[in-house]
Amino acid sequence: MLMAGKRLAVFSIREGKGGSIWVRAGSAFVNKDGSLNVLLDVLPLDGKLHVREAAEKRDTAAGGRFAGDGGAETGVGGHS
Repeated sequence: MLMAGKRLAVFSIREGKGGSIWVRAGSAFVNKDGSLNVLLDVLPLDGKLHVREAAEKRDTAAGGRFAGDGGAETGVGGHS
């Protein structure tokens, strides 16, 4: 549910030979009136963005990369 003050993550999802590659493109914040402010760090090549609730940063010591750390996450199932 989108509520004022909620932090969202913005991704550009690219299809590769090994599956989807999620690149963190920026952040979004929900305003009091339900509208969004979107702050992009990069522009998507295909013009498409995916916005979802921001997850807590995972421990990268386990060997996985999480898109929330500024890197890319591969093989993630997407939601439309």
